[in-house]
Amino acid sequence: MALGDGSGGGEAPVVVDTLGGRMHVRWDEAAPATPNGQLVFFAEFLAATGVFERWVQKCPLEYRSGNAPSKRDVLGTLLLGALAGHRRYAHITALRGDAVAAQALGMSKVVSEDALRRGLQRIDEDAGAAWMRSALLHSVQQALDKPWVLDIDASIKPLYGRQEGAELGYNPHKPARPSHVLHTYWVGNLRLVLDVLVTSGKQHTSAHAKGRLGCLLDKLGHRRPVLVRGDCGYGNEGILTELESRNQPYLLRLRQTKNVQRLVARQFARSDWSRADSQGCQMVQDELQLVGWSRKRRVIIVRQRIRQGLVRERVNDRGQLRLAFADAAVLGPDRLWEYTVLVTDVAYPIESIAALYRDRADCENGFDELKNQWGLSGFTTQDLNRCQTTARACALVYNWWSWYCRAAHPGGRLEAITSRPLLLAAVGKAASHAGQTTLYLTPLHGRAATIKALIANVGAALQHVRRAAEQFSNLDPWGAMLHYISDRIAPSLRASPVPPGLPATG
Repeated sequence: MALGDGSGGGEAPVVVDTLGGRMHVRWDEAAPATPNGQLVFFAEFLAATGVFERWVQKCPLEYRSGNAPSKRDVLGTLLLGALAGHRRYAHITALRGDAVAAQALGMSKVVSEDALRRGLQRIDEDAGAAWMRSALLHSVQQALDKPWVLDIDASIKPLYGRQEGAELGYNPHKPARPSHVLHTYWVGNLRLVLDVLVTSGKQHTSAHAKGRLGCLLDKLGHRRPVLVRGDCGYGNEGILTELESRNQPYLLRLRQTKNVQRLVARQFARSDWSRADSQGCQMVQDELQLVGWSRKRRVIIVRQRIRQGLVRERVNDRGQLRLAFADAAVLGPDRLWEYTVLVTDVAYPIESIAALYRDRADCENGFDELKNQWGLSGFTTQDLNRCQTTARACALVYNWWSWYCRAAHPGGRLEAITSRPLLLAAVGKAASHAGQTTLYLTPLHGRAATIKALIANVGAALQHVRRAAEQFSNLDPWGAMLHYISDRIAPSLRASPVPPGLPATG
């Protein structure tokens, strides 16, 4: 390699001998370029619907210094970081030179990581919580006129410092590691986030999610879910009474306590088990009143025979872990069953109830995507308030991007690992002349024709919103966009969580 002799426009090229031959490299640090050239289409989506402008205007961030960055620059930088899948403030440095992305969002510049942290610190805790909760609810509320399921889940966020709320609590993967807990409220059908509540590591139980759940149900009004669904962490008296006081149908799993095990033992002698469904599950129903419950409730016992893949874990004389696989010859004629006990107040057939809870497995994929691909468990600071704000901000950007992807691809969801290379990544170089900016895009993806078709679908959605706005002066562009996308994906939504011809409540 032969280096040049200086910098600037007269810099000599860098001669590089590669495996494919010699190349002459010139640095061009002043040219406006971006690795995410397709961001301009997403920026058009945000501009036409007004959601980004609304988010910026309602932000309670205020500066007194004339040299401080604008709140649009601060929030735009946070949006770009979340959209890029960053997890730390230090990663913001990789965006500092992206003038094209800043221009697309109406920003004057991408602020530094320190400016972003200081800006979020200036937001009042109560005002910031109200601002972000309103933005999250607004991002999905207009699409909740079809039957939908609200899923609740608690996820552990391991911490590696002395942050506020970093306490030793329930942490199955890293038992000795302090953590925060992310209580997530989820639109199951659409895989969108209604809210995220960040608490200390010891506040992992449903009691700390109960209050926010009640507030959400009250705010939703006539758009409340037809069902609230949760795992065994939420099948307790506190959550049950909170839902029953609002006449809210629910489907929750029970822990395998001694009394629940006694209930299951009594059921296995019954002869009225349902026929095995497509998953090999059989169901039967009963009533149960556990210790601490105020009354008896309907429970569904689901069992599934375990046929293969059993492993017994042993430790040999040397202290080494050994795994012994059990086959049919070892097990003999005995049957092994895996069982689940569900508590519910709906009057659906037991076969439908088992299928409903089994559908919750799809939500686990969504929670995993949020944590690992959207930085929901990242952007950690010493104070809990900023952790809460950034968690909700990541969820909000995730919602916007999910709607954008559904406008581009109504036939199915696109996770970030697929949608970012398709709808975000492209080398873009801007050229300005006579007051007009031209962006030259070079997609590196092998499916360039597919990308153009997806962008055309987004353009059709934006045209629909613009035509509707011309006819109705008081139209909410975001609501019109959500209705348009919901109608396009209606075939997937018609797989309603409510079995046909049955009431929503028991």
